[in-house]
Amino acid sequence: MRVTSAVSCGFYRRTPGEARFVSMSTNALQHSDQQLNPRDPTIRLPASLTVVGIGDDGFAGLGRAARRALFDASVIYGAERHLAMLPARMRARRERWPSPFDITPLLAGQDAAVCVLASGDPMLFGIGATLARHAGADRMRVLPAPSSLSLAAARLGWPLQDVATVSVVGRPLAAVNAHLHDGARVFVLSSDGTTPAKIAACVAARGFGATQMTVFEHVGGPLERRIDGIAHAWQVDRCAALNLIALECRASGHQPRVALTPGLPDDAFSHDGQLTKRDVRALTLARLAPAPRELLWDVGAGCGSIGIEWMRAHPSCRAIAIEAHPERQRFIEHNRDALGVPALQLVAGAAPAALAGLASPDAVFIGGGVTVPGVFDACWSALRSGGRFVANAVTLEGEAALAACRKRHGGTLTRIALADAQPLGGFETWRPALPITLYETVKP
Repeated sequence: MRVTSAVSCGFYRRTPGEARFVSMSTNALQHSDQQLNPRDPTIRLPASLTVVGIGDDGFAGLGRAARRALFDASVIYGAERHLAMLPARMRARRERWPSPFDITPLLAGQDAAVCVLASGDPMLFGIGATLARHAGADRMRVLPAPSSLSLAAARLGWPLQDVATVSVVGRPLAAVNAHLHDGARVFVLSSDGTTPAKIAACVAARGFGATQMTVFEHVGGPLERRIDGIAHAWQVDRCAALNLIALECRASGHQPRVALTPGLPDDAFSHDGQLTKRDVRALTLARLAPAPRELLWDVGAGCGSIGIEWMRAHPSCRAIAIEAHPERQRFIEHNRDALGVPALQLVAGAAPAALAGLASPDAVFIGGGVTVPGVFDACWSALRSGGRFVANAVTLEGEAALAACRKRHGGTLTRIALADAQPLGGFETWRPALPITLYETVKP
């Protein structure tokens, strides 16, 4: 690859080489699920629905099947940028996506043949998956182009299956933090041209300033460009709006390890002492047993440690932290971002009143408030059939409340007694922590 210019901060700006790229899936269509209006089940679908992935090289880069579908279409939906890539001789009516984004007009239309344009691979952070859910996979055809991730991996020589992918399109940058491990490789789908500089600052602030960053702009098009640099020395304030970031993570020597297993060190969280301690937290999470796409209620969340580690178990795990104390609410907001799960939902209020209207959980943890009247009953009523219920208590009153729950609903009570070796004069002895009573049951 030929280097055409260099800038003073040590970055090299490169022109396209022999490898051929297609544009990345970083546009408003990627996260349509978050803004989608529900489809009326009575809506009649188009007779033909084809989703065409298109790259930054436009119509010229499409295969024969994709071109045929577009020429045969009666209407073509897409972003303005994609519609502008089509040749003028195409007869189909062109419809830009509405703002705010909504697929209802497409599904409600009576056109015989509908095509949808999407960036790269429509099934990768794209509208293809959304349409498959609402129209049915058997009612549509998807003609993907190579994704930006595949093409960037090819350029870098990275095995794609070993690279984590994070989208910050319409999402907090803090989502990247969960993937920062020494030696990890991460692709970040950018929101706009300012994202690379913000990611560089975010990565450096987390102790990964030595991370190698590569930004691919307009991959596959005539404006394709590559920028390489180091996170702590990144000086490119604005890149092209269409860009993909590749991170090869390098931690500084003093950066504490943040493991993937449950039981992060207590000092990984900002707190006022109200948190489930490390060893008890690991045991508690083992009983809660997080699984993909499941929702946890963390009632009396303290600093949010249980809900945060639940969400770190899998990218699709969700959690709602219910906490009444204002200072602890701020701890939760800080900790969820620092540990890479900004999607953790915080409900400011006290149970049971604060539980009204929340989505039904697959698991419930009560870390504070087991003696408050109505809390257990409200949680039990909302818990899905087959859901896990776990609660911890340290006081005699709390233990009595858990014993009463066990008598009514079955389950197990476990006493957790831990002790650490500590100095005693010139010797060492065991210093016991307060024993914890853990209650676990499954709703029939």
